[in-house]
Amino acid sequence: MDPSTEQVPRPRVTARLRALRFDAGSLALNLVASLGRRGSTPIERIGTLDRLREWCDGVGLRLHDEAVTDELLTELRTLREAAYDAVAAVVHGRAPAAASVALLNDRAGPAPPQPLLMATGTGVEVGGADRPLSGWELQSAVVRDLIAVLGDPERREALRACDSTLCTMIYLDPTPGRRRRWCSMRLCGNSAKAAKHRQRQASAAPAGS
Repeated sequence: MDPSTEQVPRPRVTARLRALRFDAGSLALNLVASLGRRGSTPIERIGTLDRLREWCDGVGLRLHDEAVTDELLTELRTLREAAYDAVAAVVHGRAPAAASVALLNDRAGPAPPQPLLMATGTGVEVGGADRPLSGWELQSAVVRDLIAVLGDPERREALRACDSTLCTMIYLDPTPGRRRRWCSMRLCGNSAKAAKHRQRQASAAPAGS
């Protein structure tokens, strides 16, 4: 068979690869991470409304029941790609698409819930910020978080892309010296170590074995 026409098998999509990621370092980056393996065959991690609810639970936000729609899911995916374009531009030293910046600025508009003081019989309490969100408020919260990350020189400098060419997940590196290479040592880091081990074993094997 001609090697140029030989089909490369698709990677097996395991439950671990489909798992939602909440370790990217910010709300917006956790949304960006809801599309896995951007460096190869992308893996959609919020493909259903149930998964959207699970993602919201994981980032500590609540949606109005009527806000959980396929339309919102589509809008979030569009927002996710604009956010990815913006942070990838910072990581790789390029300009983001003008359309991405315009979309992000547009969806930052609706004000997210603000904490309010409420009088009680014994003084005051703080409330109001934990009420369920509309779809637009959720998107605004994501974009405002992204703006906070990009507007903070220290956090902006901490943006990294995973060294795995399959993964390329973007995350905030809080370690001293910013020398973390992987989105997760448990995931991509261990996979890289295992691959190097296999390479060493193959190189050490006798010829023809």
